[in-house]
Amino acid sequence: MNILVFLETSEGKIKKTSLEAMAYAHGMNGVTTAIVLGKADAGDLQTLGKYGAAKVLHAADTKLDEPIIQVYSSVLAHAMQDEKADVLLLANSSLGTPVAAKVAIKLGASFASNVTELPDTSSGFTVKRSIYTGKAFAFVELTGAKKVITLKKNAAELKETGGNAPVVNYTVPLNEADFNTKILKTEKATGDILLPEAEIVVSGGRGMKGPEHWGILEDLAKALHAATGCSKPVSDMGWRPHHEHVGQTGVKVAPQLYIAVGISGAIQHLAGVNSSKCIVVINKDADAPFFKAADYGIVGDAFEVVPKLTQAILASK
Repeated sequence: MNILVFLETSEGKIKKTSLEAMAYAHGMNGVTTAIVLGKADAGDLQTLGKYGAAKVLHAADTKLDEPIIQVYSSVLAHAMQDEKADVLLLANSSLGTPVAAKVAIKLGASFASNVTELPDTSSGFTVKRSIYTGKAFAFVELTGAKKVITLKKNAAELKETGGNAPVVNYTVPLNEADFNTKILKTEKATGDILLPEAEIVVSGGRGMKGPEHWGILEDLAKALHAATGCSKPVSDMGWRPHHEHVGQTGVKVAPQLYIAVGISGAIQHLAGVNSSKCIVVINKDADAPFFKAADYGIVGDAFEVVPKLTQAILASK
């Protein structure tokens, strides 16, 4: 089986979610080729062999620096044909998922998004998908000769497998019609650690009583090297920026650890965090719905609990 893995970059650095896709591909026991489009850090490209790549294609044309969905889908469809790839893997993201869908249409391939486990190939090719914002799973058989899969965050353990892989300059003809869409402006969320990539998230809700009290959450996040988030009412009231809104209509996260402070646990918020590996809830209301979804809960005043928790973490270091 020949597998092509598309690696997304941010400011030239390969995203962790894309490396997870590499780890997933390694688990499929095929021959894996990685492909990177546009500007990329040379050091990052050289390390991809450690994650299972047999070869790395780098399409370095400056026209590919901007992630235009139509352009990227055309290039990846071309690369699948050139590499005789049976499967294309991408991270499930605002870029990866629409690109994957367009590639599947171009090649008449089977397509599955939000995949959570390695495929079952005992009798065909069946994948397990997360559906209904993580409340259920669907098992889907992909019957096409070519298959396109987007992988849910944390679906594969990121680990180095050893080895080296040559980096090959990949040149592909670009269709000018694909450039009818222009990216005029990009506004990026600020912060040392961004929510979609965070391994740990510290979120606050209305129980924080106002933006002036957010310092204790920022201190906790700093101690844990975590990203900060918030509930929808908090962002609606202007206490925190909208890019920190976690939930069904905001950013959906899947960190290793999610700490919710002063958040009651409305279903819309839970829909955005229920893929977290571990959920810790801190709330003075013992009847807060969030406790039902929590792995660990602390009933107490956040203004007493959080500073003590931060102190304990710093002391342990």
